[in-house]
Amino acid sequence: MWKIQTPLKNINGKLFFANVSASKLASKFGTPLFVTDSERIISNYNNLYSAFSSHYDKFKINYAVKANNNLSVLKLFNSLGSGADCSCPEEIFLAKKIGFSSKDILYTGNYNSDDQLSYALKQKIMINVDSSSILPRLLKIGTPNTISFRINPGIGSGSHSVLVFGGKNTKFGMSKKDAVAAYRLAKKSGVKKFGIHMMTGSSILDSSYFKKATSKLIDIAVEIVEECKISLDFINIGGGFGIPYKPPEKPLDMKKVGSDIGKIFNGRKSSRILDKPWLYVEPGRYLVADSTILLTNVHSIKKGPINYVGIDAGMNTLLRPALYDAYHHVVNASRLNSRSNESVNICGQICENTDILAKNRKIGNVKEGDLLAILNVGAYGFSMSSQYNTRPRAAEVMINKKYSKIIRQRETINDLIKGQKVVTWFK
Repeated sequence: MWKIQTPLKNINGKLFFANVSASKLASKFGTPLFVTDSERIISNYNNLYSAFSSHYDKFKINYAVKANNNLSVLKLFNSLGSGADCSCPEEIFLAKKIGFSSKDILYTGNYNSDDQLSYALKQKIMINVDSSSILPRLLKIGTPNTISFRINPGIGSGSHSVLVFGGKNTKFGMSKKDAVAAYRLAKKSGVKKFGIHMMTGSSILDSSYFKKATSKLIDIAVEIVEECKISLDFINIGGGFGIPYKPPEKPLDMKKVGSDIGKIFNGRKSSRILDKPWLYVEPGRYLVADSTILLTNVHSIKKGPINYVGIDAGMNTLLRPALYDAYHHVVNASRLNSRSNESVNICGQICENTDILAKNRKIGNVKEGDLLAILNVGAYGFSMSSQYNTRPRAAEVMINKKYSKIIRQRETINDLIKGQKVVTWFK
């Protein structure tokens, strides 16, 4: 059973988000509309930082830019003291533009081109190498002062099979054997400082998993340190911290995760051999997912063997349900107190049968003109959206208890054709 939780509120059957009326936001800014509560992001960041830093003082958060790359979101993380985890040069550009220093950015790409590696080197960004085959090409371009390697520790987890990034059948990371050869080559080539990294999965709610994965990485790190005669400046255990998308899922016990990881890093093996390195994490979803809702209007209702509620948001606006059947809870922001035993499929206007954002849901006595709210869309919501079916992308608004402000304008048809050139040889 779903229960409304902060920062959502039910006031006389109407949805409020961070004390702001959802219907007023929709009226003022239009729909579909991504609405982000900045105070929720701050709370999530502080909770995560406290959970780890209270057990291990050399701790740093690197926000995963790919989760939500809005400049206002990046500015907020920069103001909180976060670093930035970037997956491509374009994300590095955004991070630098908003004020992150080069020393606070870690570039973790995969299957990088020479141009991408060259850009990171010129920007003096720490590079986290995903494959041992990339290293020789990188060293031909230049020798970084610090380098890290992404390890596949042989285990992985995630809320869906496509969100498992470690273990067999994943395209990420290198084996311990390949890593040893890579560290030796980097050391021989003049690299002075080293880090080690893993990212094994996403949206994980089992707190015991992080202890297991980190213990495995520490074991690998100790072996590498001994075999290569190096020291590690930092150990990056990745992200993967989940949030409860689907009732009755419970929140991840982050205090336990922080305590478990702290004990490992303070343990005799890691502290003696690894000389107390920095502990990095690189969360995206945990920090921003529940900070954002997607407001969308109901335009058409079709009754039949399956009842469809047609809205102005679709798989072009929120791809996750179509991409891997991800669950996002949906509420009727106009009639929170209404009840109905009738199940509906909530669909968009895209010309694909996969354009279903929610299946077999009971959202009350929904009517045309109602406003729906799709929850927990702050991570991989707008960042995965598209202009498919020639539909401009949605607007984004950031709010707190006092203000609401556009942080990304709604696209127009002119944005869709910008940069196109019409050839003239058809005349």
